Amino acid sequence: MTDAPILLVPGLNCTDAVFSPFLPTLWARGSVMIADHRRGATIAEIAGAILAEAPAHFALLGFSMGGYIALEILRQAPNRIGRLALLSTGAGSDTIEQRENRQRQIDLARAGKFSAIAGANFANNVHPDHVNDAELRALHLQMALDTGPQIYARQQAAIMARSEAYDLLPSISCPTSIIVGDDDQVTPPSLSARMHGLIPMSELVLIKQAGHFALREQKTAFNQALLSWLAL
Repeated sequence: MTDAPILLVPGLNCTDAVFSPFLPTLWARGSVMIADHRRGATIAEIAGAILAEAPAHFALLGFSMGGYIALEILRQAPNRIGRLALLSTGAGSDTIEQRENRQRQIDLARAGKFSAIAGANFANNVHPDHVNDAELRALHLQMALDTGPQIYARQQAAIMARSEAYDLLPSISCPTSIIVGDDDQVTPPSLSARMHGLIPMSELVLIKQAGHFALREQKTAFNQALLSWLAL
């Protein structure tokens, strides 16, 4: 259990809304701050801007791109973080194929096809059973539209240029929860398992019947994972 402030870092094309169902659970255990990850051209710059506004000591959760940022926050200020959660993320860098795909999406966004990108990406972000979930699809699209093509392009470029963080993982000394959907096609469970094997004080939580958007696909299971994390 923690009464330390809790800092949440959203993912690519995500707004504060991605965390909204879980705020009552979190606020019952500490004050909550949702990071602004829209500033900066690199993961290091984004992390630095977040740290400049963060509490002196805090629990840290990063979702997807937010996980890349969370690991960089940990690299820059390890003594300020008392608890870590990495959700639907990884510690590696992009493959050549992934970088090429991101660049294609940046080019499409700048060509005025941003809404089409957001719509097309939905199916790859959820479990096959949730592809026709209208509420999830609407949330996914609305967060993208609220983010906009300029921020999306900047965030994609930052992700493309990020470095691996595997060297950092063995030095993480705080309780860590690694949470992933069992059918995550974007950051597969194998990446979470590798992080779990390298982070000494970590637990691995597999959310069943969920993809990359596990926190919103299986809200009850994710809420339980949060409670377990806060009890580490």
